[in-house]
Amino acid sequence: MTSNEGQYTGKTTAVLIGALYIGATVASSIAVLLLTPMLEAPDYLNRLNSYELQVSLAMLLMLVDVFCVVGIGIMFYPILNKHYETLALGFTTARIVEGVFFILYCIGILSLLALSRVFIRAGAPDASHFQTTGIVLLAVSDWAFSLGLRFAFGISALLLNYMLYQTTLVPRWLSAWGFIGAILVFAMLFSELFRMDLPGFSDVIIAVQEMVFAVWLIVKGFRAPANSAAAVIVGDYP
Repeated sequence: MTSNEGQYTGKTTAVLIGALYIGATVASSIAVLLLTPMLEAPDYLNRLNSYELQVSLAMLLMLVDVFCVVGIGIMFYPILNKHYETLALGFTTARIVEGVFFILYCIGILSLLALSRVFIRAGAPDASHFQTTGIVLLAVSDWAFSLGLRFAFGISALLLNYMLYQTTLVPRWLSAWGFIGAILVFAMLFSELFRMDLPGFSDVIIAVQEMVFAVWLIVKGFRAPANSAAAVIVGDYP
């Protein structure tokens, strides 16, 4: 393989990873916007059945998010594995686990939708077992989403940005930004576990960083690793 071929392959990989980051963020954000008004409403069992198409679209978008999340982990692995074998495997595993949690979230929401259908067919009775089942399914869905977003994603972001900082595959200010954002994501998880009120800016910090990171990969690609003078440049960054 010539040097130009190596650069082209690396640049293509960087563009694809950047596109997957954007796809994951856009898909999950739209899904949350579609679902949140219904799930937070007191009459959510009525609303879910009335907006079945909207719920189905949100679930489809979440599956797109799962595809993107797992794809990021798989595509990053051969790049990171050259420098940190164990950490690279940990990052890829964390992204796969994140995808599994999001699938569990989808199962929970689809189960709520099924419960909503039964509830409406029964004439929307004031029956405690419908409400109790709905509360349990909603709680399971919420925790599956939180563990995927706060725990699995938080671990992957910490590992990724540590490796990127050490190898300087991207500028260190960008990976340091992501590392700080990942710590704040974990802080949000503990705030949910211990019922503490923390401002929601933590999600914004890591979300903006990921979009800047994605655009950087698409436009600039990766830099030559700082810890290997003989490394092949995998992008067109000087």
